[in-house]
Amino acid sequence: MCDDAQICFAEVVAGSAAWLGRGLSCVCAQRRESDARPSFDLTPSEEECLQRLQNRIDIAYDSSIPEHQEALRALWNAVFPEEELHGLISEQWKEMGWQGKDPSTDFRGGGFISLENLLFFARHFPKSFKDLLWKQEGDRSAWEYPFAVAGVNITFMLIQMLDLEAVKPRTMVGAIFLKFLSENESAFDILYCIAFKLMDRQWLAMRASYMDFNTVMKATRCQLEREFLLEDITRLEELPSYSLLTL
Repeated sequence: MCDDAQICFAEVVAGSAAWLGRGLSCVCAQRRESDARPSFDLTPSEEECLQRLQNRIDIAYDSSIPEHQEALRALWNAVFPEEELHGLISEQWKEMGWQGKDPSTDFRGGGFISLENLLFFARHFPKSFKDLLWKQEGDRSAWEYPFAVAGVNITFMLIQMLDLEAVKPRTMVGAIFLKFLSENESAFDILYCIAFKLMDRQWLAMRASYMDFNTVMKATRCQLEREFLLEDITRLEELPSYSLLTL
Protein backbone atom coordinates (compact mmCIF):
# COMPACT_ATOMS: atom_id res chain seq x y z
CA MET A 1 0.00 0.00 0.00
CA CYS A 2 1.30 3.44 -0.89
CA ASP A 3 1.71 5.98 1.87
CA ASP A 4 0.99 8.97 -0.32
CA ALA A 5 -2.17 8.77 -2.43
CA GLN A 6 -1.00 11.52 -4.78
CA ILE A 7 2.27 9.66 -5.51
CA CYS A 8 0.35 6.43 -6.07
CA PHE A 9 -2.00 8.13 -8.50
CA ALA A 10 0.94 9.66 -10.34
CA GLU A 11 2.06 6.14 -11.16
CA VAL A 12 -1.38 5.31 -12.54
CA VAL A 13 -2.20 8.44 -14.52
CA ALA A 14 -0.57 10.83 -16.91
CA GLY A 15 2.07 12.23 -14.64
CA SER A 16 4.19 9.45 -16.03
CA ALA A 17 4.57 9.61 -19.80
CA ALA A 18 5.15 5.86 -19.76
CA TRP A 19 1.59 5.32 -18.50
CA LEU A 20 -0.07 7.10 -21.38
CA GLY A 21 -1.58 4.69 -23.83
CA ARG A 22 -0.98 1.63 -21.68
CA GLY A 23 -3.85 -0.81 -21.82
CA LEU A 24 -6.40 1.50 -23.40
CA SER A 25 -7.31 -0.66 -26.38
CA CYS A 26 -10.91 -1.81 -26.51
CA VAL A 27 -12.52 -4.62 -28.45
CA CYS A 28 -16.09 -3.46 -27.96
CA ALA A 29 -16.61 -2.39 -31.58
CA GLN A 30 -14.34 -4.78 -33.44
CA ARG A 31 -16.89 -7.37 -34.56
CA ARG A 32 -19.20 -4.85 -36.16
CA GLU A 33 -16.28 -3.13 -37.87
CA SER A 34 -14.88 -6.34 -39.33
CA ASP A 35 -18.28 -7.55 -40.50
CA ALA A 36 -19.15 -4.32 -42.27
CA ARG A 37 -15.73 -3.87 -43.94
CA PRO A 38 -16.44 -0.16 -44.50
CA SER A 39 -14.50 2.15 -46.77
CA PHE A 40 -12.69 4.90 -44.95
CA ASP A 41 -11.94 7.19 -47.89
CA LEU A 42 -12.28 10.81 -46.82
CA THR A 43 -13.99 13.69 -48.52
CA PRO A 44 -11.82 16.78 -49.16
CA SER A 45 -13.63 18.52 -46.30
CA GLU A 46 -12.92 15.65 -43.91
CA GLU A 47 -9.26 15.56 -44.96
CA GLU A 48 -8.92 19.28 -44.29
CA CYS A 49 -10.60 19.03 -40.89
CA LEU A 50 -8.47 16.05 -39.91
CA GLN A 51 -5.29 17.89 -40.90
CA ARG A 52 -6.23 20.92 -38.81
CA LEU A 53 -6.96 18.70 -35.81
CA GLN A 54 -3.70 16.81 -36.29
CA ASN A 55 -1.86 20.14 -36.36
CA ARG A 56 -3.38 20.93 -32.98
CA ILE A 57 -2.40 17.53 -31.62
CA ASP A 58 1.21 18.00 -32.75
CA ILE A 59 1.71 21.15 -30.66
CA ALA A 60 3.56 20.41 -27.44
CA TYR A 61 2.89 22.62 -24.46
CA ASP A 62 5.72 25.14 -24.18
CA SER A 63 5.75 27.38 -21.12
CA SER A 64 7.95 29.90 -22.96
CA ILE A 65 5.28 30.65 -25.59
CA PRO A 66 3.07 33.64 -24.63
CA GLU A 67 -0.04 32.06 -26.18
CA HIS A 68 0.40 28.98 -24.01
CA GLN A 69 0.98 31.09 -20.92
CA GLU A 70 -2.18 33.07 -21.61
CA ALA A 71 -4.23 29.92 -22.13
CA LEU A 72 -3.08 28.61 -18.76
CA ARG A 73 -3.95 31.91 -17.08
CA ALA A 74 -7.32 31.87 -18.84
CA LEU A 75 -8.01 28.41 -17.40
CA TRP A 76 -7.25 29.67 -13.91
CA ASN A 77 -9.47 32.73 -14.38
CA ALA A 78 -12.32 30.58 -15.70
CA VAL A 79 -12.18 28.36 -12.63
CA PHE A 80 -11.20 30.86 -9.93
CA PRO A 81 -12.36 34.26 -11.22
CA GLU A 82 -12.11 35.89 -7.80
CA GLU A 83 -8.76 34.43 -6.75
CA GLU A 84 -5.57 36.03 -8.03
CA LEU A 85 -3.03 33.63 -9.50
CA HIS A 86 0.39 34.25 -7.99
CA GLY A 87 2.27 32.77 -10.94
CA LEU A 88 2.33 30.10 -13.62
CA ILE A 89 4.40 28.11 -11.17
CA SER A 90 2.50 28.15 -7.89
CA GLU A 91 1.22 25.83 -5.21
CA GLN A 92 -2.24 27.16 -6.11
CA TRP A 93 -2.40 24.86 -9.14
CA LYS A 94 -2.83 21.86 -6.87
CA GLU A 95 -6.33 23.15 -6.12
CA MET A 96 -7.25 22.23 -9.71
CA GLY A 97 -5.78 18.75 -9.53
CA TRP A 98 -2.34 19.24 -11.01
CA GLN A 99 0.29 17.03 -9.44
CA GLY A 100 2.67 19.83 -8.55
CA LYS A 101 3.09 23.58 -8.63
CA ASP A 102 4.01 23.62 -12.34
CA PRO A 103 1.18 22.34 -14.60
CA SER A 104 3.52 22.23 -17.61
CA THR A 105 5.05 19.02 -16.26
CA ASP A 106 1.67 17.29 -16.59
CA PHE A 107 1.09 18.32 -20.21
CA ARG A 108 3.85 16.20 -21.72
CA GLY A 109 1.44 13.37 -22.50
CA GLY A 110 -1.44 15.40 -23.91
CA GLY A 111 0.22 18.48 -25.37
CA PHE A 112 -1.25 21.95 -25.75
CA ILE A 113 -4.55 20.54 -27.00
CA SER A 114 -5.19 19.04 -23.56
CA LEU A 115 -5.08 22.56 -22.10
CA GLU A 116 -7.36 23.78 -24.89
CA ASN A 117 -9.79 20.97 -24.04
CA LEU A 118 -9.91 21.92 -20.38
CA LEU A 119 -10.43 25.57 -21.24
CA PHE A 120 -13.22 24.73 -23.70
CA PHE A 121 -14.92 22.61 -21.05
CA ALA A 122 -14.68 25.38 -18.44
CA ARG A 123 -16.10 27.99 -20.82
CA HIS A 124 -18.86 26.04 -22.54
CA PHE A 125 -20.10 23.71 -19.80
CA PRO A 126 -19.11 25.56 -16.62
CA LYS A 127 -21.56 23.77 -14.32
CA SER A 128 -20.44 20.29 -15.40
CA PHE A 129 -16.81 21.41 -15.23
CA LYS A 130 -17.12 22.65 -11.66
CA ASP A 131 -19.22 19.70 -10.57
CA LEU A 132 -16.37 17.42 -11.65
CA LEU A 133 -13.63 19.64 -10.26
CA TRP A 134 -15.24 19.82 -6.82
CA LYS A 135 -16.58 16.24 -6.97
CA GLN A 136 -20.09 17.45 -6.17
CA GLU A 137 -22.03 14.45 -7.45
CA GLY A 138 -22.41 10.97 -6.03
CA ASP A 139 -20.85 9.02 -3.19
CA ARG A 140 -17.17 9.83 -3.64
CA SER A 141 -14.13 7.72 -2.89
CA ALA A 142 -11.75 8.63 -0.08
CA TRP A 143 -9.00 8.72 -2.76
CA GLU A 144 -10.31 10.63 -5.76
CA TYR A 145 -8.66 11.16 -9.14
CA PRO A 146 -6.88 14.54 -9.59
CA PHE A 147 -9.18 16.51 -11.88
CA ALA A 148 -6.70 18.23 -14.21
CA VAL A 149 -4.38 15.25 -14.59
CA ALA A 150 -7.37 13.05 -15.42
CA GLY A 151 -8.30 15.61 -18.08
CA VAL A 152 -4.92 15.24 -19.78
CA ASN A 153 -5.43 11.48 -19.85
CA ILE A 154 -8.86 11.87 -21.42
CA THR A 155 -7.37 13.91 -24.27
CA PHE A 156 -4.81 11.19 -24.90
CA MET A 157 -7.42 8.43 -24.71
CA LEU A 158 -9.59 10.13 -27.32
CA ILE A 159 -6.65 10.60 -29.70
CA GLN A 160 -6.02 6.87 -29.44
CA MET A 161 -9.66 5.84 -29.70
CA LEU A 162 -10.22 7.93 -32.83
CA ASP A 163 -6.84 6.99 -34.35
CA LEU A 164 -6.20 10.67 -35.05
CA GLU A 165 -2.52 10.37 -35.80
CA ALA A 166 -3.16 8.13 -38.83
CA VAL A 167 -3.40 9.52 -42.38
CA LYS A 168 -6.98 8.27 -42.59
CA PRO A 169 -9.21 6.47 -40.09
CA ARG A 170 -8.71 2.74 -39.68
CA THR A 171 -11.83 2.10 -37.59
CA MET A 172 -15.51 2.77 -38.02
CA VAL A 173 -15.47 4.94 -34.89
CA GLY A 174 -12.73 7.12 -36.37
CA ALA A 175 -14.56 7.46 -39.67
CA ILE A 176 -17.81 8.43 -37.96
CA PHE A 177 -16.02 11.04 -35.88
CA LEU A 178 -14.54 12.70 -38.96
CA LYS A 179 -18.04 13.17 -40.34
CA PHE A 180 -18.95 14.92 -37.09
CA LEU A 181 -15.77 16.99 -37.30
CA SER A 182 -16.44 18.10 -40.87
CA GLU A 183 -19.78 19.52 -39.71
CA ASN A 184 -18.52 21.03 -36.43
CA GLU A 185 -14.88 21.99 -35.99
CA SER A 186 -15.35 21.91 -32.21
CA ALA A 187 -16.33 18.23 -32.32
CA PHE A 188 -13.17 17.01 -30.59
CA ASP A 189 -13.57 19.54 -27.77
CA ILE A 190 -17.24 18.65 -27.34
CA LEU A 191 -16.42 14.94 -27.30
CA TYR A 192 -13.80 15.66 -24.65
CA CYS A 193 -16.47 17.20 -22.42
CA ILE A 194 -18.76 14.21 -22.97
CA ALA A 195 -15.94 11.78 -22.22
CA PHE A 196 -14.92 13.55 -19.01
CA LYS A 197 -18.46 13.55 -17.68
CA LEU A 198 -18.95 9.92 -18.73
CA MET A 199 -15.67 8.92 -17.07
CA ASP A 200 -16.87 10.40 -13.79
CA ARG A 201 -20.21 8.60 -14.14
CA GLN A 202 -18.34 5.32 -14.68
CA TRP A 203 -16.11 6.13 -11.71
CA LEU A 204 -19.13 6.47 -9.46
CA ALA A 205 -20.92 3.42 -10.86
CA MET A 206 -17.83 1.27 -10.30
CA ARG A 207 -17.23 2.76 -6.83
CA ALA A 208 -13.70 3.31 -8.01
CA SER A 209 -10.65 4.53 -6.15
CA TYR A 210 -7.39 5.89 -7.53
CA MET A 211 -5.91 2.47 -8.33
CA ASP A 212 -8.95 1.72 -10.53
CA PHE A 213 -8.36 4.66 -12.88
CA ASN A 214 -7.12 2.58 -15.83
CA THR A 215 -10.14 0.28 -15.56
CA VAL A 216 -12.49 3.26 -15.48
CA MET A 217 -10.82 4.75 -18.56
CA LYS A 218 -11.21 1.48 -20.47
CA ALA A 219 -14.90 1.33 -19.55
CA THR A 220 -15.34 4.95 -20.65
CA ARG A 221 -13.74 4.28 -24.01
CA CYS A 222 -15.84 1.16 -24.59
CA GLN A 223 -19.05 3.04 -23.81
CA LEU A 224 -18.13 5.86 -26.19
CA GLU A 225 -17.37 3.37 -28.96
CA ARG A 226 -20.72 1.67 -28.45
CA GLU A 227 -22.53 4.98 -28.66
CA PHE A 228 -20.71 5.99 -31.84
CA LEU A 229 -21.95 2.79 -33.49
CA LEU A 230 -25.60 3.26 -32.59
CA GLU A 231 -27.93 3.67 -35.53
CA ASP A 232 -29.25 7.09 -36.50
CA ILE A 233 -26.48 9.04 -34.72
CA THR A 234 -25.67 11.95 -37.02
CA ARG A 235 -23.98 14.39 -34.62
CA LEU A 236 -22.31 14.35 -31.22
CA GLU A 237 -25.28 15.95 -29.52
CA GLU A 238 -27.29 12.79 -30.29
CA LEU A 239 -24.94 10.53 -28.31
CA PRO A 240 -26.74 9.31 -25.18
CA SER A 241 -23.91 10.50 -22.93
CA TYR A 242 -24.21 14.06 -24.22
CA SER A 243 -27.24 14.41 -21.95
CA LEU A 244 -24.90 14.17 -18.94
CA LEU A 245 -23.58 17.68 -19.68
CA THR A 246 -25.12 20.79 -18.19
CA LEU A 247 -24.24 24.39 -19.03
